[in-house]
Amino acid sequence: MNNKLDNSKSITLFKSHKIRRTWHNERWYFSLADTVYALTDSNDVKQYIKKMRDRDAELSSKWGTICTPLATISKDGKKRLENMADIEGIFRIIQSIPSPKAEPFKRWLAHVGKERIDEIRDPELAVNRAKAIYEKKGYPRDWIDKRLRGINVRNTLTDEWKSHGLKTGMEFAILTDEIYKGTFDLTAHEYKEHKSLSREDNLRDHMEDLELILTMLGEATTTRLTKERDSETFPKMHNDAKEGGEVAGKTRVDIESRVGKKVVSKKNYLPKKRKGGLIG
Repeated sequence: MNNKLDNSKSITLFKSHKIRRTWHNERWYFSLADTVYALTDSNDVKQYIKKMRDRDAELSSKWGTICTPLATISKDGKKRLENMADIEGIFRIIQSIPSPKAEPFKRWLAHVGKERIDEIRDPELAVNRAKAIYEKKGYPRDWIDKRLRGINVRNTLTDEWKSHGLKTGMEFAILTDEIYKGTFDLTAHEYKEHKSLSREDNLRDHMEDLELILTMLGEATTTRLTKERDSETFPKMHNDAKEGGEVAGKTRVDIESRVGKKVVSKKNYLPKKRKGGLIG
């Protein structure tokens, strides 16, 4: 069972509305608040849900069964518990919302659920889908190849951490920061600030080639160290991450001394309107 929150897929879109989701107990769970807002455009989602439960006694009586508090990314970019429901639960809630968007939303929901099931059966579909998304965003093909390779390296590392007992999102974040600091002399937060990114932006989607390659080197080295040492405690894995980052950091310094230019760039791939400060 994989209950890990995958930040790269934690938000999906219904028309122009962002719907937060998380993979739990082998199925997707969707944010109730985002679903209600997408169907109603209500300015006060909490109040709408309260009134909806007041007028639908059966729904209210089953609310505890329908809703599951799960960790997801909140509006401020932090991971918090949010009321979520699986597809069956969302369908039940839709029955209590008189909206012309209900039927299109049902079709969209079924499609999103099917995509994930298909990807489990054939993981190559997930890779192809990610590649198609990056291509639509205008990324160069050679960059996409490196990015997808980087995703595989990252997943291998997190799987190794989990197999050695790592559980909480905070622990993953601390170890990842240690690799970034060793590699680039920057924490993830500082790196995003350097590139003028928001908390919700995926840092790696805005790295140039050498940045991606060095990130892979740091994470692949950390994976090997943890595996070979059989590191079973957080302090030991923390040391592995520190050393893995240092290996990549030495390579970065060597590259910079030979090229005469910093590897870490300010470049990002944000839409032009965001670069101008109109959004985010």
